Amino acid sequence: MSYLIKDLISEEKPREKALKYGFESLTDIELLAIILRTGTKNVSAIDLSRTIINQFGSLYDLKNARLENLKKINGVGKVKAITILSCLELGKRFQCNNIKELVQIKESKDVYNYFRFLFFNSDQEIFYTLFLNSKNEVINKKKLFIGTANQSLVHPRDIFKEAMLNNAVRIICLHNHPSGNVLPSLADELFTKKIKEIGEMVGISLLDHVIIGRDKYFSFLENRKDIWK
Repeated sequence: MSYLIKDLISEEKPREKALKYGFESLTDIELLAIILRTGTKNVSAIDLSRTIINQFGSLYDLKNARLENLKKINGVGKVKAITILSCLELGKRFQCNNIKELVQIKESKDVYNYFRFLFFNSDQEIFYTLFLNSKNEVINKKKLFIGTANQSLVHPRDIFKEAMLNNAVRIICLHNHPSGNVLPSLADELFTKKIKEIGEMVGISLLDHVIIGRDKYFSFLENRKDIWK
């Protein structure tokens, strides 16, 4: 049986619970209910939030939400869908701006853990380059291309021009596969070899090329060590 938030006792209402016990006391469903503000005539915001999260599998998987997917859920109109997507984008930007200290890359998994959020909720292929100092600390990052769902075009000139502007010693190439399949294409392999060769000529080495999927990654350094021979 569903209850409207107004019918709940005061301590069970998300806003009142947050004020009394702190926002950390709220469940994922309750936090989303506050964002939604209202449910429908017969369904509370809490039950609507539960439906939304269950529809995607988890709060984390909500990162893959699209406007049209959300609007298909009964009770979620265009306004609520836009509100949810705006909150997701705000969280993404907060995480991006929150990396104030230099991130040191010790292994390929670090690239995935620290920078996968750059591709949340993206249905296009996006290419980034990370610029590193001699300690393998990321001193800057640059989005160099946004492509179609299965193709990106990045010129090596743009990569190494930015690397020189940032006084980088090493670089890491990073892009996503919106399909979720992280296996590299032939174009990805040829591109990696080309960047590796040019880097050796100009004295700015390619440390790795990482492909990001929905919940996994592919590292050329880990899986194609032959390229580094």
